[in-house]
Amino acid sequence: MTTVAVRADAAVARLVEWLETGVAPDGMFAVDCFTDLSLPHWRRQFGTGAETLAGRRELHPYPGEVRVERVDRTERGFVIAFEERWPHEGQHWYCREQIAADVNDAGAITELRIYCTGDWDEALQAQHAAEITLLRP
Repeated sequence: MTTVAVRADAAVARLVEWLETGVAPDGMFAVDCFTDLSLPHWRRQFGTGAETLAGRRELHPYPGEVRVERVDRTERGFVIAFEERWPHEGQHWYCREQIAADVNDAGAITELRIYCTGDWDEALQAQHAAEITLLRP
């Protein structure tokens, strides 16, 4: 396995840990990490690792479960597709996301490009299940 692949795999593991627990492992983000977050009807950007962490706490502070669908290593990092599920306000919520990330030589994430479906409450999940039959989970 190449050094780039090892760094990417370690960065993926730290990212998933953060998403599930809300606690960022040391060195996960470079100080000047740039994040570009696209939501269904909104877009936000953060210019530092600290702002990225604060943005997550503001927009999605809920720990939960991550089901990784796919990880592809790139020349500069990785692309990950996953689902998140978490409890909040007596409901079980759901979203799907895809993140493309660049990782530096120290293994820290320097850039995130995040695409999120938005948060689905139980009613929206039920409506989707009633109207759509997925070919794959």
